Parts: sequence; C-alpha cells; structure tokens
Amino acid sequence: MSVLFRRSCGAALAYAVATHSAFADVTAQDVWADWKAYLGGVGYTVTGDESVSGDVTTITDMTMMMALPETEERIQVVIPEMTLTENGDGTVNIGFPPSYPVMVSGDSEGEPFTAELLFTNDALDMVVSGTPKEMTYDYKANSLGLSLNSVEFDGETVSKDMIDLGLAINNMTGSSLMKIGENRDITQTFTADNASYNIAFNDPESGDDARIKGQLEQLTFEGDSVLPSEFDLENIQNLYKAGFAASGIFTYGAGNTEMAGTAEGEAFSMASDSEGGRFAGSIDANRIAYDLEQNSAKVAVTTADLPFPIEIAMEKAGFKFEFPIAASDEVEPFAFAMNLTNFTMSDVLWGMFDPAGALPRDPATIALDTSGTGKVMVDFMDPEAVAALEAGDAAPGELHSLKINELIVSLVGASLTGTGDFTFDNSNTEAFDGMPTPVGEATLQLVGANTLIDTLISMGFVSENDALGARMMMGLMAVPGEEPDTLNSKIEFTEDGQILANGQRLK
Repeated sequence: MSVLFRRSCGAALAYAVATHSAFADVTAQDVWADWKAYLGGVGYTVTGDESVSGDVTTITDMTMMMALPETEERIQVVIPEMTLTENGDGTVNIGFPPSYPVMVSGDSEGEPFTAELLFTNDALDMVVSGTPKEMTYDYKANSLGLSLNSVEFDGETVSKDMIDLGLAINNMTGSSLMKIGENRDITQTFTADNASYNIAFNDPESGDDARIKGQLEQLTFEGDSVLPSEFDLENIQNLYKAGFAASGIFTYGAGNTEMAGTAEGEAFSMASDSEGGRFAGSIDANRIAYDLEQNSAKVAVTTADLPFPIEIAMEKAGFKFEFPIAASDEVEPFAFAMNLTNFTMSDVLWGMFDPAGALPRDPATIALDTSGTGKVMVDFMDPEAVAALEAGDAAPGELHSLKINELIVSLVGASLTGTGDFTFDNSNTEAFDGMPTPVGEATLQLVGANTLIDTLISMGFVSENDALGARMMMGLMAVPGEEPDTLNSKIEFTEDGQILANGQRLK
C-alpha cells in the first residue's frame, strides 16, 4: 500500500468523522433550547434553574405554565428535576423523575378551583438524535400514568370518595421527528400494548354516583402536524392562517367499558366491548375531515325500570365526512358517509313490541355514502363570522352537486336501496321555494314493503286506511319489478323545475 493511498484513506476517514460531528450531533444545550422554543411557541411560559456538570445538564424546578384562552383557567406542570446527558455519540438522553405534578387551576362560575394531577412513569427512556434543525425523539416505557391527586373547590378539599380518575398506558414505544425551519414539521409514531382508564364520582347532595372503567388493546398512532413558529392561541383563525395543520390515524385492536352507578335514586349499569376500530382525522386552514369506524361492538344496559338487560350489537359502525371550512369563490368537493351494519338486539327487547315474533328479526343495516361539490361563503374559523351567521338569515354556502353513491335501509324484512346524481342551479331559487333548482335523477328499489305492511296491519300497528294511503303513494311513485314484492322507481328533476316519477309528471 503506497504512502499516498494510506494518507488519502486517513484524510477521508478524518473528514467523514468531522462532518458527522458537525452535521449529525445534538448537544444538551440544543435540546434544552429547543424545548423552550417549542413549548414557548405553543403558549407555555418555561422557567427552570440550569446547571452543568461534565456531560450532564440538570434543569431544576422546571415549570411550564399556560393560561387557557378566553378563560380564567391555567395549566402548570412542575418537573422537580430533568437531566440531559450527552452520550458521546452525538445523542442526548433525557431523564425524568418517576413522578411529578400537573396543576390545573381556574374559576368556575365565580368559584376558584385547583386540581393536582400526578404524572408517573416506569423506566421511561428518551433519546434525542439528529441535528439542531432536525431532531428525532425515540422513547419507550414500561408504563405511563396520570391520576388525580387532589382537588380544591372554593377553598374546600374534595375527597377521593367524591371524585377520582386514573389513566395508564403500558409497554409503549414511540418516535417524534421534528424538522425546524420557518415552521415546525412533526412526524410521530406510537404503539402500546394497552391503555386503561377509570373514573369515579359521588355527589353527596343528590346521591348520584358513577364508576367507569375500560381498556383498549394494541394501540397504534401515526400522525403529522405543522406548527407555525409564532402564533396567538387566543386567535384560532390566525393560527390556521399561519400554517397550522394536523393529520393522524389512531387504531386499537379491542376495547371494553363498564359503567355502574345511581341516577335520581335508580341504579343502572352498562357494559360494552368491541373488536377494534380506527379514528382518522385531518384539519388545516381550508378543510376538515374525520373517519371513524368500530368493529363488532356489543352493548348491554340494565336499569331499575327493566328487570332484564337491554342488549344490542352491530358488526360495524362508521361515520365519515370531509368539508371545506374556509370562505372561497371556488367550488370545492365534500363527502359524507355513515353506516350501521348488521345491527341486532336481544329477543327480550324484541318481545317488548313483537312478542309473537311476527316481524323478521334479521340483522338491520343502514348505510349512506354521498359526495358532491359546493361553495363555502363563511370562514368557519372566524368566531365573528360564525356568530353573524347564527344571528342572521344568510346561507353558509351554495350546494352545486350531490351524488348518492350508495343508499341502503334494510330492516324487519324490507329493504330500500338506491343511487342518485344531481346538480343544482343556484341562480334559480323560485321553482323550489327558495332552494336551488336540482337537475338529475335517482334510482330506487323497494323490496318487501307490501309484506311488511300486511304484517304491521296484523299486529295492529297500522290501520287499513293508513295502509291504503301508503300503497297508493307507492303505486304513484314506483312500478312493479320482476321479482315478487319489488318496486322500482326513477325520480327525475328537470331543468325547467319538473319532477317525474318513471316518466309520469308529479310537479
């Protein structure tokens, strides 16, 4: 090996080490400065006594205080001691005490209150790596906990017998990547084996009390958010205009809740469980979206008025929407959907109104899936604009199109299904009494309606005269299908304001 080659390799290695130290290291001071900048940016006032000994920076009596906007309340977190230890490899360990208090104080209807919560951890380990402008926080813990330590209301201490709460998260790991530039971009992931909670209260004056406990299994979270470098929490509109945005997906594998107590002197209890679900959401200055889903949910309720439990179950329940929220001259898309799939209830509950079992007890399903376009004319992040909307008669926006992708209503032996596609003429509001004129058509199918009407007559729920009126309406709106007890209908809305049912003019 030549001397030139050895010197070249040595120079390259030295350069690699030097550049790694320059561009991929964080120090304790970097982390502490970022904490103060981050917490200060979201509204906290941060104080603490700082001391350095070797590679360890210790923050004593670290206090974070924030006054909540438009209230007399404030939150104060006090960490007696936090250590920042430089590991020698460009990373920093953050050490926390096993417990520290979280104080919440304020004024409720003119009466001051103070609540002290206790945050606890078992083997919490947090390591910061990266660079001062791009820090990654990796953490894990055997458990994290939050419990109610004490409450004072109007100068009097409230005992734990009157109110208590606790939260625990077990075997958790997570990571947060913070990219610090004009804004702070945060990417987070989180998993935990389970989370449990319990809440109890007792009102000695009324005698009402309740105890709630539950657990979620196999928790996961993935999310992204953007925090502006500077914003005013008291002005939510400016917060979003400055660039705030958040999105995330939370899932769990199974869950259960138990509740028992007394209300107005009557005992009650409730138990529910499910086989998992998800919650996804996003929001920014222009749009808001939610998507909730729960699988195989069961609920049982017992009250003093009924000697048996009320039991219901559903295979799936969901709710989803996406809407624009900022005023704009542009036509923008929206969507709304919900479903209650294979809903069932116990025979005991059926027997309350159908003891003879005349009605089919097949699982029921209700589902609706729609999408469309519209124009938002009110900025929903502006409190003054929303207040003016509530006080006046102005419309919040214009509907320009609506598509019914799916409609299902199936219960007690009958089913209604359909689709539709419409546009709306907002310049013509005379044909439909102030509403924009729809143009388009809907296709519907009704199965089992006549059989259901006959059953309701035999049960005494519907009179012959009422049934005759319903059948006449169905005859006017629909035509018989190929299968028995099937009705088909095509409803059309024309540009000149007419309504046609299967080609027959109704309006």
